[in-house]
Amino acid sequence: MIPFSPPRIDERTVEAVAEALRSGWITTGPRTKEFERQLASYCGVERVVALNSWTNACELVLRWFGIGPGDEVILPAYTYCASANIVEHVGAIPVLVDILDDFTLDPDDVARKLSPATKCIMPVDVGGLPARIDKIMALAEGQRASFHPAAGSIPQELLGRPLVLSDAAHSFGARIGGRPVGSQADITGFSFHAVKNLTTAEGGALAFHLPEAFDAEELYRWFNVMSLHGQSKDALAKNQPGAWRYDVTAPGYKCNMTDLQAAIGLVELERYDRETLPRRRAICERYQAAFSSDERFLEPVLMDEGRTSSFHLYMLRVREAGEEQRDAIITAIAERGVSVNVHFQPLPLLSHYRDRGYAIGDVPNAYRQYAREISLPVYYDLSDDQVDQVITAVKEAVQEVLG
Repeated sequence: MIPFSPPRIDERTVEAVAEALRSGWITTGPRTKEFERQLASYCGVERVVALNSWTNACELVLRWFGIGPGDEVILPAYTYCASANIVEHVGAIPVLVDILDDFTLDPDDVARKLSPATKCIMPVDVGGLPARIDKIMALAEGQRASFHPAAGSIPQELLGRPLVLSDAAHSFGARIGGRPVGSQADITGFSFHAVKNLTTAEGGALAFHLPEAFDAEELYRWFNVMSLHGQSKDALAKNQPGAWRYDVTAPGYKCNMTDLQAAIGLVELERYDRETLPRRRAICERYQAAFSSDERFLEPVLMDEGRTSSFHLYMLRVREAGEEQRDAIITAIAERGVSVNVHFQPLPLLSHYRDRGYAIGDVPNAYRQYAREISLPVYYDLSDDQVDQVITAVKEAVQEVLG
């Protein structure tokens, strides 16, 4: 069976983790701090903070910005539930918008859904292709006249408009205008989950690119403190001679990254542009060559005049398939020894969001793209022969189901 997306674990990875274990630093320590420094350099920003997941990292952003009950956060209906769940965690209201044919959120629908209650816009880079962040930033800037900061929220007062928090869980290493994702939105959240291009087993990070009114060092300190129960010193700082004493300045959370995770991340980051991205790109381009000339299929956008994907997913669509036919095709592909997936079920199809009144009919393009989408295997160790096996299995399965 060809798997869908196993992580790349080799002897370099194993040895890096073993060295961390032998060092005595298995929680947040020197490897985590080095990983943060290298991530910031890669993204072209002053500061990055590494945390234990995209979810907790981005929820901390909403809490830092003072978003709460009655506030609205705009995000696409076509995303994983984590994007909307964190909005509910802080008591705010997810406002769902439709998507473009490239799976990213539709800026025109964002413009229609903006209101004085909008405190944040969260574009999502689906499959690795960046959202049209320039248009989203322009929409946020256009809200200055109608933006009313929440009482006591210094970040909202300083920014003076809705925050743009980019969900870049899929797009580490993607490019916008030739620059890596991370330096375009106000704050960008990455995921290093096991199936991501760059993994730390579990993990996430925030890249800060706020206006000059914000101090990057102060931001970094706040997120560090709040990721450790509000404790003023992490374990590394407390380990200095005589530095045991600490304070708790707020009732924080527990979502720091560990050195075991960072050890994996440092290995992956060092070879990311040299090995990982080129191989993933080659796999996606091999798929593209096979499916773009076949009128039964609609291939994904891998790059255009301003954006280059991170090649996280190859999101193929079967033009004439409906949801039931797509599912039958997936079963037929599996019977041929290939694992595939679907990204994603639009949020209004999920019980929680459907029961809260979100309707799939309000986001028709999200449903249209979902109903015919099949994500094909893309991972570093996938050989060209295996790619060809996937292509054959998909084409045979479509022929079997659709004729």
